[in-house]
Amino acid sequence: MTDQRFIIEMGMGNDLHGMDYQKAAARAIEDAMHHSSLPMFEVLDIPHAKMRVAVTIGVQDPSQLNTDALATLLPRGNATVTAVPGGLNSTHPQTGNTIVIATAAIEAFLPNQAATVAPA
Repeated sequence: MTDQRFIIEMGMGNDLHGMDYQKAAARAIEDAMHHSSLPMFEVLDIPHAKMRVAVTIGVQDPSQLNTDALATLLPRGNATVTAVPGGLNSTHPQTGNTIVIATAAIEAFLPNQAATVAPA
């Protein structure tokens, strides 16, 4: 594959009361997306459809995630989401209430642009 990674953003999300892995993962994706802007698409006249987006979500129980639904949260590019063991569950010792914490890494890839960008 000749794609080159040109951005990676990390995010964290949680569900404080419902032990909802999906909600925590969605919040982690949203957090990561709020850390970046990609003006190069407009500047270099690159269609967003050429971008491949790979999202990795870490939670204690990856089987609880609907990765196809999470992929729909990505507004640009062709996204795939992979769930892996990670994140953190934090249980209150007196109440037993568990906070689910998810982590996300969003990587964006484009075909090699070296041949299409003229040197300055």
